Amino acid sequence: MKRTTIQDIADALGLSRNTVSKAINKSDGLADATREKILRKAVEMGYMQFACAASPPESTTLQPVPVGTHDGHGAAGEIAVFTANLSLLSNHFTIPMLDRFKREISQLGYILRVYKVEREDLARHTLPVTFATERVKAILCVEMFDWSYDEMICRLGLPVLFVDGPNKRSGNSLPADQLYMDSVTGITRIVNEMLRKGKRKIGFIGDYEHCQSFFERYAAFRSTMTLAGVPVDETFCIKSNSIDMEDSLAALPEMPEMFICANDSIAVDTMQSLRKLGKSVPRDILLCGFDNAPESRIMTPALTTIHIHTQIMAYTAIHLLMTRMSEPTLDYRTVHTATELIYRESTEC
Repeated sequence: MKRTTIQDIADALGLSRNTVSKAINKSDGLADATREKILRKAVEMGYMQFACAASPPESTTLQPVPVGTHDGHGAAGEIAVFTANLSLLSNHFTIPMLDRFKREISQLGYILRVYKVEREDLARHTLPVTFATERVKAILCVEMFDWSYDEMICRLGLPVLFVDGPNKRSGNSLPADQLYMDSVTGITRIVNEMLRKGKRKIGFIGDYEHCQSFFERYAAFRSTMTLAGVPVDETFCIKSNSIDMEDSLAALPEMPEMFICANDSIAVDTMQSLRKLGKSVPRDILLCGFDNAPESRIMTPALTTIHIHTQIMAYTAIHLLMTRMSEPTLDYRTVHTATELIYRESTEC
Protein backbone atom coordinates (compact mmCIF):
# COMPACT_ATOMS: atom_id res chain seq x y z
CA MET A 1 0.00 0.00 0.00
CA LYS A 2 1.36 3.44 -0.99
CA ARG A 3 2.39 5.62 1.94
CA THR A 4 0.58 8.95 2.07
CA THR A 5 2.89 11.92 1.57
CA ILE A 6 2.63 15.64 2.26
CA GLN A 7 2.25 16.19 -1.48
CA ASP A 8 -0.71 13.81 -1.57
CA ILE A 9 -2.45 15.85 1.13
CA ALA A 10 -1.63 19.10 -0.66
CA ASP A 11 -3.07 17.77 -3.93
CA ALA A 12 -6.25 16.58 -2.22
CA LEU A 13 -6.87 20.01 -0.68
CA GLY A 14 -5.62 22.12 -3.57
CA LEU A 15 -2.97 23.69 -1.36
CA SER A 16 0.77 24.10 -1.72
CA ARG A 17 3.11 21.50 -0.26
CA ASN A 18 4.68 24.24 1.86
CA THR A 19 1.32 25.12 3.45
CA VAL A 20 0.65 21.50 4.36
CA SER A 21 4.18 21.12 5.71
CA LYS A 22 3.67 24.18 7.94
CA ALA A 23 0.51 22.68 9.41
CA ILE A 24 2.06 19.30 10.11
CA ASN A 25 5.25 20.78 11.52
CA LYS A 26 3.45 23.34 13.72
CA SER A 27 5.07 26.33 11.97
CA ASP A 28 3.74 29.84 12.44
CA GLY A 29 1.76 31.78 9.86
CA LEU A 30 -1.32 29.59 9.37
CA ALA A 31 -4.88 30.29 10.41
CA ASP A 32 -6.23 27.82 12.96
CA ALA A 33 -9.04 26.81 10.59
CA THR A 34 -6.57 26.02 7.81
CA ARG A 35 -4.33 24.03 10.15
CA GLU A 36 -7.30 22.03 11.46
CA LYS A 37 -8.53 21.30 7.92
CA ILE A 38 -5.09 20.03 6.89
CA LEU A 39 -4.68 17.86 9.99
CA ARG A 40 -8.11 16.32 9.51
CA LYS A 41 -7.30 15.51 5.89
CA ALA A 42 -3.99 14.00 7.00
CA VAL A 43 -5.87 11.80 9.44
CA GLU A 44 -8.46 10.85 6.83
CA MET A 45 -5.75 9.85 4.34
CA GLY A 46 -3.81 7.81 6.91
CA TYR A 47 -0.77 10.08 7.08
CA MET A 48 1.93 8.69 9.41
CA GLN A 49 0.24 5.28 9.21
CA PHE A 50 -2.47 5.79 11.79
CA ALA A 51 -5.93 7.25 11.72
CA CYS A 52 -8.22 9.26 13.93
CA ALA A 53 -11.80 8.87 14.98
CA ALA A 54 -12.82 12.34 16.03
CA SER A 55 -16.03 13.76 17.36
CA PRO A 56 -17.02 15.13 13.94
CA PRO A 57 -18.42 18.61 13.48
CA GLU A 58 -21.95 18.83 12.13
CA SER A 59 -20.69 19.50 8.62
CA THR A 60 -18.65 16.29 8.39
CA THR A 61 -19.19 12.55 8.57
CA LEU A 62 -15.69 11.52 9.60
CA GLN A 63 -15.78 7.90 10.81
CA PRO A 64 -13.21 5.82 12.68
CA VAL A 65 -10.70 4.21 10.37
CA PRO A 66 -9.15 0.88 11.42
CA VAL A 67 -5.41 0.58 10.97
CA GLY A 68 -2.58 -1.67 12.00
CA THR A 69 -4.18 -5.12 12.18
CA HIS A 70 -2.51 -8.24 10.87
CA ASP A 71 -5.72 -9.79 9.58
CA GLY A 72 -7.65 -6.65 8.63
CA HIS A 73 -10.31 -7.26 11.29
CA GLY A 74 -8.65 -6.68 14.68
CA ALA A 75 -9.80 -10.03 15.98
CA ALA A 76 -8.35 -9.44 19.47
CA GLY A 77 -10.21 -6.12 19.83
CA GLU A 78 -9.58 -2.40 19.72
CA ILE A 79 -7.08 -0.33 21.67
CA ALA A 80 -8.28 3.27 21.74
CA VAL A 81 -5.97 6.27 21.87
CA PHE A 82 -7.57 9.33 23.48
CA THR A 83 -6.05 12.74 22.82
CA ALA A 84 -7.30 16.26 23.44
CA ASN A 85 -4.80 17.62 20.93
CA LEU A 86 -5.10 16.71 17.26
CA SER A 87 -1.73 18.35 16.64
CA LEU A 88 -0.13 15.27 18.24
CA LEU A 89 0.15 14.24 14.56
CA SER A 90 2.95 16.78 14.30
CA ASN A 91 4.45 16.08 17.72
CA HIS A 92 7.87 14.53 17.06
CA PHE A 93 7.81 12.57 20.32
CA THR A 94 4.33 11.13 19.80
CA ILE A 95 4.59 10.10 16.14
CA PRO A 96 7.36 7.49 16.42
CA MET A 97 6.04 6.14 19.71
CA LEU A 98 2.51 5.56 18.38
CA ASP A 99 3.79 4.24 15.07
CA ARG A 100 5.86 1.56 16.82
CA PHE A 101 3.01 0.88 19.27
CA LYS A 102 0.59 0.36 16.37
CA ARG A 103 2.89 -2.00 14.53
CA GLU A 104 3.54 -4.15 17.56
CA ILE A 105 -0.05 -4.48 18.76
CA SER A 106 -1.14 -5.40 15.22
CA GLN A 107 1.02 -8.51 15.55
CA LEU A 108 -1.06 -9.40 18.61
CA GLY A 109 -4.29 -9.00 16.64
CA TYR A 110 -5.36 -5.64 18.03
CA ILE A 111 -6.62 -2.69 16.03
CA LEU A 112 -5.67 0.90 16.89
CA ARG A 113 -8.02 3.87 16.70
CA VAL A 114 -7.20 7.43 17.72
CA TYR A 115 -10.06 9.52 19.12
CA LYS A 116 -10.02 13.31 19.38
CA VAL A 117 -11.55 14.48 22.63
CA GLU A 118 -13.12 17.82 21.76
CA ARG A 119 -13.34 20.81 24.08
CA GLU A 120 -17.06 20.18 24.46
CA ASP A 121 -16.33 16.61 25.53
CA LEU A 122 -13.92 17.86 28.19
CA ALA A 123 -16.39 20.42 29.50
CA ARG A 124 -19.37 18.02 29.55
CA HIS A 125 -17.46 14.86 30.49
CA THR A 126 -18.74 13.09 27.38
CA LEU A 127 -16.92 10.46 25.31
CA PRO A 128 -16.13 11.00 21.62
CA VAL A 129 -19.32 10.22 19.68
CA THR A 130 -17.75 7.40 17.67
CA PHE A 131 -16.28 5.65 20.71
CA ALA A 132 -17.96 2.33 21.58
CA THR A 133 -16.99 0.86 24.96
CA GLU A 134 -18.07 -2.67 24.04
CA ARG A 135 -15.44 -3.09 21.32
CA VAL A 136 -12.55 -1.52 23.27
CA LYS A 137 -10.08 -3.60 25.29
CA ALA A 138 -7.96 -0.76 26.66
CA ILE A 139 -7.41 2.99 26.44
CA LEU A 140 -4.09 4.77 25.89
CA CYS A 141 -4.26 8.45 26.87
CA VAL A 142 -1.86 10.89 25.17
CA GLU A 143 -1.97 14.66 25.74
CA MET A 144 -4.83 14.21 28.21
CA PHE A 145 -4.20 16.77 30.96
CA ASP A 146 -7.69 17.52 32.30
CA TRP A 147 -7.77 15.90 35.75
CA SER A 148 -11.53 15.53 36.17
CA TYR A 149 -12.00 14.16 32.65
CA ASP A 150 -9.15 11.70 33.20
CA GLU A 151 -10.83 10.49 36.39
CA MET A 152 -14.00 9.89 34.34
CA ILE A 153 -12.01 7.76 31.89
CA CYS A 154 -10.65 5.72 34.78
CA ARG A 155 -14.21 4.92 35.87
CA LEU A 156 -15.13 3.29 32.54
CA GLY A 157 -14.02 -0.13 33.82
CA LEU A 158 -11.34 -0.53 31.11
CA PRO A 159 -7.56 -0.85 31.44
CA VAL A 160 -6.15 2.68 31.09
CA LEU A 161 -2.59 3.87 30.53
CA PHE A 162 -1.57 7.52 30.60
CA VAL A 163 1.49 8.57 28.62
CA ASP A 164 2.33 11.69 30.62
CA GLY A 165 -0.68 13.20 32.34
CA PRO A 166 -1.94 16.08 34.49
CA ASN A 167 0.53 17.43 37.02
CA LYS A 168 0.62 15.91 40.50
CA ARG A 169 1.56 19.08 42.31
CA SER A 170 -1.19 18.40 44.84
CA GLY A 171 0.25 14.96 45.61
CA ASN A 172 -2.73 13.10 44.13
CA SER A 173 -2.40 10.43 41.43
CA LEU A 174 -4.86 8.96 38.95
CA PRO A 175 -6.11 5.38 39.54
CA ALA A 176 -4.36 4.02 36.43
CA ASP A 177 -0.98 2.94 35.11
CA GLN A 178 1.22 5.87 34.04
CA LEU A 179 4.19 6.09 31.69
CA TYR A 180 6.67 8.96 31.64
CA MET A 181 10.06 9.77 30.25
CA ASP A 182 12.81 10.49 32.82
CA SER A 183 12.59 14.27 33.17
CA VAL A 184 14.95 14.54 36.12
CA THR A 185 18.35 13.04 35.27
CA GLY A 186 19.18 15.16 32.21
CA ILE A 187 17.99 18.42 33.77
CA THR A 188 19.99 17.66 36.93
CA ARG A 189 23.13 16.92 34.91
CA ILE A 190 23.09 20.05 32.79
CA VAL A 191 22.26 22.39 35.65
CA ASN A 192 25.12 20.93 37.72
CA GLU A 193 27.45 21.21 34.71
CA MET A 194 26.59 24.87 34.23
CA LEU A 195 27.04 25.56 37.93
CA ARG A 196 30.49 23.98 37.75
CA LYS A 197 31.29 26.37 34.91
CA GLY A 198 30.40 29.30 37.10
CA LYS A 199 26.91 29.99 35.78
CA ARG A 200 24.64 31.06 38.62
CA LYS A 201 21.86 32.97 36.88
CA ILE A 202 19.83 30.11 35.44
CA GLY A 203 16.11 30.28 34.66
CA PHE A 204 13.29 28.02 33.51
CA ILE A 205 10.68 28.63 30.81
CA GLY A 206 7.48 26.61 30.63
CA ASP A 207 4.15 26.17 32.38
CA TYR A 208 4.93 23.59 35.08
CA GLU A 209 1.19 23.14 35.66
CA HIS A 210 0.59 22.08 32.04
CA CYS A 211 1.44 18.41 32.63
CA GLN A 212 3.39 16.12 34.93
CA SER A 213 6.49 15.95 32.72
CA PHE A 214 6.79 19.75 32.68
CA PHE A 215 6.32 19.77 36.46
CA GLU A 216 9.07 17.17 36.94
CA ARG A 217 11.48 19.16 34.75
CA TYR A 218 10.75 22.35 36.67
CA ALA A 219 11.10 20.57 40.02
CA ALA A 220 14.42 19.01 38.92
CA PHE A 221 15.75 22.44 37.97
CA ARG A 222 14.73 23.99 41.30
CA SER A 223 15.95 21.12 43.46
CA THR A 224 19.33 20.99 41.71
CA MET A 225 19.87 24.72 42.23
CA THR A 226 18.73 24.53 45.87
CA LEU A 227 20.84 21.49 46.74
CA ALA A 228 23.86 23.24 45.22
CA GLY A 229 23.24 26.19 47.52
CA VAL A 230 22.37 28.55 44.66
CA PRO A 231 19.15 30.54 45.14
CA VAL A 232 16.62 30.49 42.30
CA ASP A 233 15.89 33.97 40.98
CA GLU A 234 12.11 33.92 40.54
CA THR A 235 12.25 36.61 37.87
CA PHE A 236 14.09 34.11 35.63
CA CYS A 237 11.26 31.54 35.90
CA ILE A 238 8.78 32.31 33.11
CA LYS A 239 5.45 30.54 33.12
CA SER A 240 4.84 31.52 29.53
CA ASN A 241 3.79 30.37 26.07
CA SER A 242 4.82 31.32 22.54
CA ILE A 243 2.10 33.98 22.23
CA ASP A 244 3.59 36.27 24.87
CA MET A 245 7.17 34.96 24.94
CA GLU A 246 8.79 38.11 23.54
CA ASP A 247 6.90 40.36 25.97
CA SER A 248 7.82 38.12 28.90
CA LEU A 249 11.50 38.23 28.00
CA ALA A 250 11.47 41.95 27.30
CA ALA A 251 9.99 42.59 30.75
CA LEU A 252 12.96 41.03 32.56
CA PRO A 253 15.13 43.57 34.41
CA GLU A 254 18.15 41.56 33.23
CA MET A 255 18.77 38.37 31.32
CA PRO A 256 19.99 35.18 33.03
CA GLU A 257 23.06 33.37 31.80
CA MET A 258 21.00 30.34 30.78
CA PHE A 259 17.42 29.16 30.25
CA ILE A 260 16.22 25.59 30.69
CA CYS A 261 13.10 25.15 28.54
CA ALA A 262 10.33 22.62 29.21
CA ASN A 263 10.56 21.32 25.63
CA ASP A 264 12.22 22.03 22.30
CA SER A 265 9.24 23.93 20.92
CA ILE A 266 9.47 26.41 23.78
CA ALA A 267 13.24 26.62 23.26
CA VAL A 268 12.76 27.46 19.58
CA ASP A 269 10.25 30.20 20.46
CA THR A 270 12.65 31.49 23.10
CA MET A 271 15.55 31.67 20.68
CA GLN A 272 13.47 33.51 18.09
CA SER A 273 12.21 35.98 20.69
CA LEU A 274 15.72 36.58 22.00
CA ARG A 275 16.91 37.39 18.49
CA LYS A 276 14.16 39.98 18.12
CA LEU A 277 15.42 41.53 21.35
CA GLY A 278 18.97 41.63 20.00
CA LYS A 279 20.25 38.72 22.07
CA SER A 280 22.31 35.89 20.61
CA VAL A 281 22.50 32.19 21.61
CA PRO A 282 24.99 31.11 22.93
CA ARG A 283 26.97 34.36 22.95
CA ASP A 284 24.61 36.26 25.26
CA ILE A 285 22.60 33.44 26.77
CA LEU A 286 22.75 29.63 26.85
CA LEU A 287 19.71 27.50 25.99
CA CYS A 288 18.61 23.90 26.60
CA GLY A 289 15.42 22.17 25.45
CA PHE A 290 13.85 18.75 25.91
CA ASP A 291 12.60 16.14 23.35
CA ASN A 292 15.37 16.11 20.71
CA ALA A 293 12.86 17.13 18.03
CA PRO A 294 14.26 17.22 14.46
CA GLU A 295 14.39 21.03 14.43
CA SER A 296 16.73 20.95 17.44
CA ARG A 297 19.42 19.47 15.19
CA ILE A 298 18.98 21.73 12.16
CA MET A 299 18.39 25.12 13.81
CA THR A 300 21.26 27.57 14.16
CA PRO A 301 22.80 27.19 16.61
CA ALA A 302 21.91 23.53 17.13
CA LEU A 303 20.01 23.04 20.38
CA THR A 304 21.28 21.21 23.43
CA THR A 305 18.40 18.95 24.42
CA ILE A 306 17.36 15.72 26.12
CA HIS A 307 16.50 12.77 23.91
CA ILE A 308 13.40 10.65 24.55
CA HIS A 309 13.75 6.98 23.54
CA THR A 310 10.36 6.68 21.86
CA GLN A 311 10.75 3.05 20.81
CA ILE A 312 11.37 1.98 24.40
CA MET A 313 8.36 4.01 25.49
CA ALA A 314 6.22 2.18 22.92
CA TYR A 315 7.35 -1.26 24.09
CA THR A 316 6.85 -0.25 27.72
CA ALA A 317 3.35 1.01 26.95
CA ILE A 318 2.48 -2.32 25.32
CA HIS A 319 3.81 -4.28 28.32
CA LEU A 320 1.87 -2.14 30.80
CA LEU A 321 -1.39 -2.45 28.88
CA MET A 322 -1.10 -6.16 28.15
CA THR A 323 -0.29 -7.06 31.75
CA ARG A 324 -3.11 -4.85 32.98
CA MET A 325 -5.55 -6.60 30.63
CA SER A 326 -4.43 -10.03 31.79
CA GLU A 327 -4.17 -9.11 35.49
CA PRO A 328 -6.61 -6.27 36.20
CA THR A 329 -6.08 -6.41 39.99
CA LEU A 330 -2.38 -5.47 39.82
CA ASP A 331 -1.34 -2.44 41.84
CA TYR A 332 -1.12 0.67 39.67
CA ARG A 333 2.34 1.25 38.23
CA THR A 334 4.24 4.43 37.33
CA VAL A 335 7.19 3.86 35.00
CA HIS A 336 9.86 6.29 33.78
CA THR A 337 11.95 5.36 30.74
CA ALA A 338 15.54 6.53 30.30
CA THR A 339 16.45 9.76 28.49
CA GLU A 340 19.78 11.07 27.23
CA LEU A 341 21.32 14.54 27.49
CA ILE A 342 22.73 15.70 24.14
CA TYR A 343 25.11 18.67 24.14
CA ARG A 344 25.10 20.98 21.12
CA GLU A 345 26.13 24.52 20.23
CA SER A 346 23.44 26.35 22.22
CA THR A 347 25.26 25.66 25.52
CA GLU A 348 28.84 26.18 24.37
CA CYS A 349 30.52 28.65 26.69
